[in-house]
Amino acid sequence: MNLLKNILSIIGAIVIVAILVVFVKYDLSTKMDKASKLDPKAMGAYMNMFNAVLTTGRSADAMVRRVKIDPNVSTDDVIESMNSIAGEANMLQVGDSRMAEMHDHNGKRQRYIRILHYCAPNIAKTFIDYSEAYGAFMPCRILVVEDDNGDRWLMTMAMELMLFGGHTLPPEMMKKAEHVRDTMYKMMDLAAKGDF
Repeated sequence: MNLLKNILSIIGAIVIVAILVVFVKYDLSTKMDKASKLDPKAMGAYMNMFNAVLTTGRSADAMVRRVKIDPNVSTDDVIESMNSIAGEANMLQVGDSRMAEMHDHNGKRQRYIRILHYCAPNIAKTFIDYSEAYGAFMPCRILVVEDDNGDRWLMTMAMELMLFGGHTLPPEMMKKAEHVRDTMYKMMDLAAKGDF
């Protein structure tokens, strides 16, 4: 029993020393101070992303939100529904990259791939004025894609890190950002079920 206590004491001492070394070496006190200024939801958003990376092994999979399209809903109806919901929310479809049912050089049908682009110009300008880096994520996109099993999916960037991953956005910006996120998610959720 004493041997076990001694071993656990040594392990505990090593862990404490290791924590102190890491704390000093990586200046964690400064980093912890900076981290305390992040939005209260930031840690949860980063942990969700990190858990997804651990599960899939792919960072891109961790940064998207996906919704499976009901087999009874046509792709044309899905797109029509999304465009209608976007219009009601003052978002415009600003692009349509059609790669649907392309054929290879042997004439073999390839899977359906289409990317729809949406934007609310007044909101986009507000965010670019705040930080030009936001412009690199614009316009918002929804991928319509058929997987290897023939199932169809809607995918877009998971926007939680954009909203909560840094310092808390000013209230008016947060309201606009949530409007865009909620609209994009609503477009996917309703269209995938044929609700429009």
